[in-house]
Amino acid sequence: MHIVVCIKQVPDSAQIRVHPVTNTIMRQGVPTIINPYDLFALEAALALRDQHGGEVTVLTMGPPSAADSLRKALTFGADRAVLLTDRFFAGADTLATTYALATAIRKIGETFGAPDLVFTGKQTIDGDTAQVGPGVAKRLGLLQLTYVAKISALDLDNKTIEAERRSEGGVQILQTRLPCLITMLEATNEIRRGGMADALRAARAEVVTWSAKDAGVEDITKCGLRGSPTIVKRVFAPQARAEKATMVDFSDTPPADALIAELFKRQPKLETELATLARGY
Repeated sequence: MHIVVCIKQVPDSAQIRVHPVTNTIMRQGVPTIINPYDLFALEAALALRDQHGGEVTVLTMGPPSAADSLRKALTFGADRAVLLTDRFFAGADTLATTYALATAIRKIGETFGAPDLVFTGKQTIDGDTAQVGPGVAKRLGLLQLTYVAKISALDLDNKTIEAERRSEGGVQILQTRLPCLITMLEATNEIRRGGMADALRAARAEVVTWSAKDAGVEDITKCGLRGSPTIVKRVFAPQARAEKATMVDFSDTPPADALIAELFKRQPKLETELATLARGY
């Protein structure tokens, strides 16, 4: 079994800066981390490999410094790391990103064996679009399971996988055929602590580095800013709320009564709405 996990090196969300002219994220001088959501995808892939055998390849697109995140993934136990880096990829939106990643995954299949599963996190903390995983699946013609909370069963003989997917109406139990792409939800597992052997292996390992040409990208105009139809009109920080929290004195009144009275005082329409709902029942 071969599993590909797409990860992304992202700026530390506490120190993100935005370019005032291009409205793109300024990454220079900002500490970077592995996108936290991608760690849940990586752990799910490693757990399946441990149970059923096979290999896990981690893939990222980014500047040369993104190799640091790939080596970190190797310390967790991934078998192989592939870095897709080229100046043509700079400034890519989700459409251009999915084109590059899908091309690289095809190249990985030709070089290291076709993947049975592709994992991504549900979204990234810098873009928050949740579009890359489904976009890669569409470009590769893969079935997809999104917002997966748990892998319930994997049958390699019959090439099927069963997963629990969270939705607004509850939990869905879904089964689909392999190969497929899965986006993992947060808080579904806990990334393992890599052992000393993995750390030493990661330090010695060669990160496979591909340019656009190496990955087999045929149309450069679909990459980077040139291949990105998304236009960011304005980026701004939300205004801080002016209201301050107030203390409710419970000394003379039962806490529940005091809290309800204070809520009705601050939200006059709330009492009427609740009374209307009560009459409806």
